[in-house]
Amino acid sequence: MSALLEVRNLQVRVEEREILHGLSLTVNKGEVHAIMGPNGSGKSTLSHVIAGKPGYEVTGGEILFKGEDLLEMSPDERAAKGVFLAFQYPVEIPGVATMTFLRTALNAQRKARGESEYSTPDFLKKVRAVAASLNIPQEMLRRGVNVGFSGGEKKRNEVLQMGLFEPSLCILDEMDSGLDIDALRIAADGVNALRSSERAMVVITHYQRLLNYIVPDFVHVMSKGRVVKSGGKELALELEEKGYAQFEEQAA
Repeated sequence: MSALLEVRNLQVRVEEREILHGLSLTVNKGEVHAIMGPNGSGKSTLSHVIAGKPGYEVTGGEILFKGEDLLEMSPDERAAKGVFLAFQYPVEIPGVATMTFLRTALNAQRKARGESEYSTPDFLKKVRAVAASLNIPQEMLRRGVNVGFSGGEKKRNEVLQMGLFEPSLCILDEMDSGLDIDALRIAADGVNALRSSERAMVVITHYQRLLNYIVPDFVHVMSKGRVVKSGGKELALELEEKGYAQFEEQAA
């Protein structure tokens, strides 16, 4: 069985600084991987490079997604293939209704895959069903994209997009950033509702607390641009207790 995502010896620089120094990671369908590490270890760089965010120069290594070279694809091609990135700080788009945004994005992906686009009634039916299954209030759908949303509402909006676009790989970049415990629990419930044997998730976080709610199958510790240790969920608890210093020495 070939892996869903294979990152092999990835080297990435931003401007003149090398951030990732030969990072490797394999993610199979149905798995949830947590990536932990101190600030500056390269966690967010990894998520941005997978999603195709501009400003990063890949100087070595490769990323394969379903056996295809991901680095050869534009960000919208990656999205159409099934890669989804939930941002740490989702942007507000004043003047664009959430419903319009979701329908445009979903239909663009369907078109890129050669599928028929949703009519307005079919789309409305689908988005309402997905929102209901994730306990997302209809009222949120009527507002501008993330405009006036709390941190928790922005994250729920991202979870709604995941439910609607049905990606095969979800990357959650510091989803717990700025959330109180109630908002975190609600967002995590939405993510857990989307776990499936066909979908993999990569959860990037600084703190162990998120992993109490989204329990990973595997935990990887990053330090200085590479994975220095991998293990099961108990590794996150060890980090909580002992901190990252022990791994920083290994990476040096």
